[in-house]
Amino acid sequence: MFDTKGKSRYHLVGIGGVGMSALAQIVKSQGHFVSGSDRKSDSNQTPEAFNKLKSQGIKLYPQDGTGIESSIDFVVTSSAIEEGNPDLKIAVQRNIRVIKRAELLSSFFNDKHGIAIGGSNGKTTVCGMTSWILDKAGHDPTVVGGGYIKNYISDKSLGNAKLGHSDIIVIEADESDGSLINYMPKVSVITDLSKDHMTTDELGDLFSKFVENTCDTVIINEKCTHFIRINDKRKEVIKYGEGSGVDIRISQISCNPFGSRFEINGSKFEINIPGSHNVLNALASIAVAQTEGVSDKDINIALGSFKGIRRRMEIVGEKNGIKIIDDYAHNPRKIQAAIDAARLSSKRLIVVFQPHGYSPTKFLREGFISAFAKKILPADILFMPEIFYAGGTAHKGISSRDIIDELRDRGIRAYFIPGREDIITEIKQRAIPGDSILIMGARDDSLTDLCHAMLNQL
Repeated sequence: MFDTKGKSRYHLVGIGGVGMSALAQIVKSQGHFVSGSDRKSDSNQTPEAFNKLKSQGIKLYPQDGTGIESSIDFVVTSSAIEEGNPDLKIAVQRNIRVIKRAELLSSFFNDKHGIAIGGSNGKTTVCGMTSWILDKAGHDPTVVGGGYIKNYISDKSLGNAKLGHSDIIVIEADESDGSLINYMPKVSVITDLSKDHMTTDELGDLFSKFVENTCDTVIINEKCTHFIRINDKRKEVIKYGEGSGVDIRISQISCNPFGSRFEINGSKFEINIPGSHNVLNALASIAVAQTEGVSDKDINIALGSFKGIRRRMEIVGEKNGIKIIDDYAHNPRKIQAAIDAARLSSKRLIVVFQPHGYSPTKFLREGFISAFAKKILPADILFMPEIFYAGGTAHKGISSRDIIDELRDRGIRAYFIPGREDIITEIKQRAIPGDSILIMGARDDSLTDLCHAMLNQL
């Protein structure tokens, strides 16, 4: 490990990513010098994010090595950064220490009262909800999230990070690269396990280590328990869900297009974000808050003012009776949850799904086909553009067309349309009052621009 107590100079490669920008803001708020680079910084793809980072005094460079000054102490990378990256090459030439994002985050997480939220699905919302509940209850946590929490978005803040003044720190622990085993939380949460970046067996092994690293309390979705090994009897294990054998049981669930109501042990709660999946997300957050000593009354007040996460079932607008919904869904289970939530307000859905990454799409291909075949009704329509490619040396051995062709063979109204303007034209011709247009995909912030363009054309 390395010393983070003194003032150091950090350069973050890939600073435009939601996890990296969150870390950059926290490190800057702690008084360190922070700079960064990103492939997207010259493309105007996410100008808001880069402008807000600059407003906080974070210096940005193109990703060509020019930002690696000799005075830099640490170059920080995410798992998405490849070895041939120009910044990394210069760092190696100048003998500057290169560290992973999780290594830096764990260095100031592990000696705090750390709350780590992990799982294949739901962790971003649970991280946001938990942080907001603790904040409203006066616990003032530091927050390092994996999405933009609407309650924390301001003129300068992206909303994915907040520096608190207590010993509590809430983070989203990413499983995609296995880095969550770097964290030694006092409280850990496991929201869900499903095939995404790894098989469920691989995830089970990884999260069993996550549990082993937890010092005090493990809060776990009852459906995950058969994947996880919990051998240390000294840990408190809190199971949550709808089953009779859980420690925190939810009941009397009532979902509507704008939110849900439910009960826990006779106490009534309400959230203002839609979808039955968010009921379970709320349950996990409530379990953490109760563990931290927050009263049900204060929890309910906080949940009532929680605005949600940007690009999680976010209603962009409505025109001529047609609603546009923006969502980050990118694996089969997330896709099914998003479709179910959108259907609460509309009988017919027009779905646009953009897969991200060639390897992930190949890995999840059969899951995508199964999810859409199950959830796309005869009246619905599915459009898919080509797979989102963020650069690098990926082997392009699969196309969105491969998924669409198989869905069409199953009788699904599914269309492969590479160009976004052509998708807008098709939807403009087909959409009728009462429809909802659900646009899904990860890692490409310009999908929100597509939502707005679609709205303007209706």
